[in-house]
Amino acid sequence: MGVVSTVLGFSGFGFGFTAGIVIGYYFFIYFQPTDVKDVKVRPLVEYDSNSLDGILPEIPMWVKNPDYDRIDWLNRFLELMWPYVDKAVCRMVQDIAKPIIAENTAKYKIDSVEFETLTLGSLPPTFQGMKVYVTEEKELIMEPCLKWAANPNITVVAKAYGLKATVQIVDLQVFASPRITLKPLVPTFPCFANILVSLMEKPHVDFGLKVFGADLMAIPVLYKFVQDTIKKQVASMYLWPKTLEVPIMDPSKASKRPVGILLVKVVRAQNLKKKDLLGKSDPYAKLKMSDDKLPSKKTTVKRSNLNPEWNEDFKFVVTDPENQSLEINVFDWEQVGKHERMGMNVILLKELPPEETKVLTLNLLKTMDPNDIQNEKSRGQIILEATYKPFKEEDMEKESMDGTDEVQKAPDDTPAGGGLLYVVVHEAQDLEGKHHTNPYAKIIFKGEEKKTKVIKKNRDPRWEDEFEFVCEEPPANDKMHVEVLSKAGKKGILHGKETLGYIDISLADVISNKRINEKYHLIDSKNGQIQIELQWRTS
Repeated sequence: MGVVSTVLGFSGFGFGFTAGIVIGYYFFIYFQPTDVKDVKVRPLVEYDSNSLDGILPEIPMWVKNPDYDRIDWLNRFLELMWPYVDKAVCRMVQDIAKPIIAENTAKYKIDSVEFETLTLGSLPPTFQGMKVYVTEEKELIMEPCLKWAANPNITVVAKAYGLKATVQIVDLQVFASPRITLKPLVPTFPCFANILVSLMEKPHVDFGLKVFGADLMAIPVLYKFVQDTIKKQVASMYLWPKTLEVPIMDPSKASKRPVGILLVKVVRAQNLKKKDLLGKSDPYAKLKMSDDKLPSKKTTVKRSNLNPEWNEDFKFVVTDPENQSLEINVFDWEQVGKHERMGMNVILLKELPPEETKVLTLNLLKTMDPNDIQNEKSRGQIILEATYKPFKEEDMEKESMDGTDEVQKAPDDTPAGGGLLYVVVHEAQDLEGKHHTNPYAKIIFKGEEKKTKVIKKNRDPRWEDEFEFVCEEPPANDKMHVEVLSKAGKKGILHGKETLGYIDISLADVISNKRINEKYHLIDSKNGQIQIELQWRTS
């Protein structure tokens, strides 16, 4: 009986299994659900940013938004450097926290608060892309997209009244879109004076908070409260346009802003050696501050005189009295040909006592090389009176607080009711000459003409040349003519200089706004542009 039951059982199982497969296959083949639609395949370019976020929430910003650049190299660099960055940041956090903890433990009668473990984990932040803004000002603006899913282990142990409490932070997530501005850009390393950080949207911050081993963030009400509190606090402090400013260096020193005035009176020269074969020389002196982009200042030419007397006064702006010097060159004027140097010397500003007039008698030298044997030969002397007048500390502090874009004052000898028109020719772009492109800019204002340096074989020259025009009255109704030309090369016999474009700038806006910094499209140029900064300075 037992054998028969076993056989029938196996037979029934086999029949039922076979019948189930046949019936299931029949339903699968001949019955179709009515609510299933065909899949529509669309290329990604047809989706907007919001649709892509729903389909691919983790897709990098440089894929979704063409304004963002891919910066995998930075992520790779950060990945390699992260072990060292982790230790450096944790050490800095401990150094900052120590005095704060010491101050509050005594205040709240806590025995001790210390880090039991402090590490940011092995996972570095990831930059999903970066957007860079180009402005006409001296600044660099970046907007990186930051995502950081970290595995930190931060454990703080507090002891008070014989009790011990342990707080641990784990599983940190930070998603943020900060705006980082480096300004002003200065010619001193690291080439920017301040870092300004602001958030373009409320950040997402998530973490686990364990107290006595229990995760408090697992409580829904507390989790939502902490999330909202963090977002509100961070947004109230750093959400754009509010910023966090991190000073890197003193902007006044970094940008070499004026710290004083050097008054120089060229009295006379004596015992000069003549350079002409027939007759005496025609001397004049040129004076220039080192590291100054402005043209040299000149005395008048004294005809046929080896002991000329000038008694002419000059003023120079001082930006770095410890390192700057006044360069003095005496030349023999020639009506035809190159003017021949008769001698030179320098005055170190650090050797001038402030607010004290010093009479200097300088020997004219062939070169400034102390080992040059030719300097032993007598070339005459030049006598000057020099007075260094530093600005007052309160004036400099006020100027520093006003910001780096503040227009400086004109010198004291500026005509009453007038001012100083300060011009900076920054750069030009997309210049194109017919036969050569060796561009320079020429400025013509009220009959006075000034030129920048020539930059050879460059369609996008950067001059950064500065010029000054003294005005008896505000030139509100005047225009300044700026022309860009290309200088012919040495073999330019057939093709002389060419005009690459010009622009006439109305000065009414400069007088009313004190400062403008704009790019202008050049007339008679296909795509050429020139960037010029204008300032109207009054005393």
